[in-house]
Amino acid sequence: MEKSGFRESLAYVGVGFRLMRTPGLRRFVWMPLAVNSLVFGLMGWWIYAWATTWLASWALFSSFGDWWIVQALATLLRWLFTAVLLFSMAFFFTLLANLIAAPFNGLLAERVEAYLVGDARQPAPSWVTLVKSLPRLMGSELAKIFYLIACLVPLFILQFIPLINIVAPALLFLFGAWMFTLEYMDYPMGNHGALFRDVRRQMRQHRGAAYGFGCTVAFLSSIPVINLFIMPAAVAGATALYVDHIRDEHLSITHKHLTNQTLEHR
Repeated sequence: MEKSGFRESLAYVGVGFRLMRTPGLRRFVWMPLAVNSLVFGLMGWWIYAWATTWLASWALFSSFGDWWIVQALATLLRWLFTAVLLFSMAFFFTLLANLIAAPFNGLLAERVEAYLVGDARQPAPSWVTLVKSLPRLMGSELAKIFYLIACLVPLFILQFIPLINIVAPALLFLFGAWMFTLEYMDYPMGNHGALFRDVRRQMRQHRGAAYGFGCTVAFLSSIPVINLFIMPAAVAGATALYVDHIRDEHLSITHKHLTNQTLEHR
């Protein structure tokens, strides 16, 4: 199929929101939605309590006097660090919510794909099937966390290097967009046996689509109320993007890999 570019992939989160309301799929949305609402509700309460004290510490700049340049610098740094910290915490809590809801997200991705390819009458997996998928899903989520930590450490260091820290928040946002795409694309691809490293390799071939979809998810994840609904919408949207532009290529690669493995064992 034709590859999706940056501009085309921007619309797929909206596609996910529409799919959430589709009869036959709505019942698979409630559990991811409940987990996301609980995690982000706790996050909002914690951030409010923490931010009040933290922002008050910037009053230390007043000891330098009322010079306008000092106040301007304080305001700039306050907004810069606040944006970086809020985005980072929102991203961390999104990963936490996905870790908890991983089995249900995988199930939602499976049902959305069945609906989109015209196989919606396929019976839903049983609880036994869901439990059997837990080791793969948990392993994938842990791989994402290790990958996240390995990449975030140097990005956070850049925040404190003069001059470079001007563009560091933009780099952090782009990495967040990339990571969001890997997070949500892992569910439809994982249902076909892909490991997290396979998802990364596949999405490098679709960087435009990855950043378009991921930037939309990253932006909406930072908006209160909307971020409560973003997880199931992103799972459904990523699955739609996968079916429309990646599925045939991915299944072809998977088939070749399995064929080669079979031949090697003969």
